[in-house]
Amino acid sequence: MALYSFNNTVPSVGAGTWVAPSAYIIGNVRIGKRCWIGPGAVIRGDFGEIVIDDDTAVEDGVVIHTPSVMTIGRSVTIGHLAMVHGKCVGDYSVIGMHSTLSDNTVVGDWSIVAEHSLVKKNQVVPEGKIYAGSPAIEKGVVGQKHRDVMLIGKQMYIDLAAKYLASFQESGASRNSGQE
Repeated sequence: MALYSFNNTVPSVGAGTWVAPSAYIIGNVRIGKRCWIGPGAVIRGDFGEIVIDDDTAVEDGVVIHTPSVMTIGRSVTIGHLAMVHGKCVGDYSVIGMHSTLSDNTVVGDWSIVAEHSLVKKNQVVPEGKIYAGSPAIEKGVVGQKHRDVMLIGKQMYIDLAAKYLASFQESGASRNSGQE
């Protein structure tokens, strides 16, 4: 696991969580149970504290950093290459691929920030809303069909974390294996 202490503070990771060897988890970071932290993710708690609740997926290449305190709720999905520099992401929310949450932003429970969106400094995405664009504006309401699909995706990542913990290992095969 790629955990690094900083300023005498050691990150903590809950039971059943898988962290990619190429991820960097630095300093004042607490990650809950059954989370999945993808390759190339950087979660940097050097200026402030970062708390990630249980069953959350942080996909490949995500950067999470804060100048104060950042809380990421339970069963959140943060898409590939997102930049999270906000204050709070509520439970069951989805942050789309390549999205940016700027300083002091808040995303409510069961909300969706669409791919490539920019949530501006101090902006609030209310609970149960869909926001998209740059800057992000309201595009709709998260309905029951959205929630059902979101729950399936969240369970997929909980299951994936368990599979990675059970079977992920360096193969030792060379690039030219079988090609001499």
